[in-house]
Amino acid sequence: MSPESDTTSEFSVVVFDLGNVLIPWSIRSLYDQLIDDPVELDYFLGNVLTSDVNRRLDSGVPLGEVTADLIAKHPEYAELIDAFRTRWSETVGEPIGGSVELLRALLDSGVRCVALTNFGRDTFDSVKPRYPFLAWFEGIVVSGYERVTKPDARLYEILCERYGFVPSEAFFIDDSPANIGAAAALGFGTHLFTDPEALAADLRSRRLLN
Repeated sequence: MSPESDTTSEFSVVVFDLGNVLIPWSIRSLYDQLIDDPVELDYFLGNVLTSDVNRRLDSGVPLGEVTADLIAKHPEYAELIDAFRTRWSETVGEPIGGSVELLRALLDSGVRCVALTNFGRDTFDSVKPRYPFLAWFEGIVVSGYERVTKPDARLYEILCERYGFVPSEAFFIDDSPANIGAAAALGFGTHLFTDPEALAADLRSRRLLN
């Protein structure tokens, strides 16, 4: 094996998820402020504002339409549901600093970086100015614009087609086991994100960072 092959990664592209990899996101962080009773909070998030609601948002349905439909179904929770529309920005927090530093280090090392995210179209547009590092990416594929969400293989295919690489050339980072499984099945290298420290170690082991 040549010295060059010892220091060159098999991957030329790193694909970042955004939510809870670079941008902390939690519906509970908003509703912890609005519902004092933990039992009521669990009921609301488990039976009213469920993950299906967010999947509709991620698949391109406007936030106002999502909440209007939910209010029609659960009028007794109208005020709480409408807070998801008027205070959605409170579901995201300050950037995950260690992850942003790793993104910068990869770019400074000449590694291509793109993002693949399940995110509503209007909500993504609203947060873009809040996170300047989003402009560092070569490109971002947003599920809400494409009207298909991870882990559907089609969204990964759109990413590869748009930015001109094949899955085996890319290292994919996501906090969802389902999304990681779908990426691995397509041939991506993968990392199930838990924290920046573990990600940094994996990037070094893959020779993407020194």
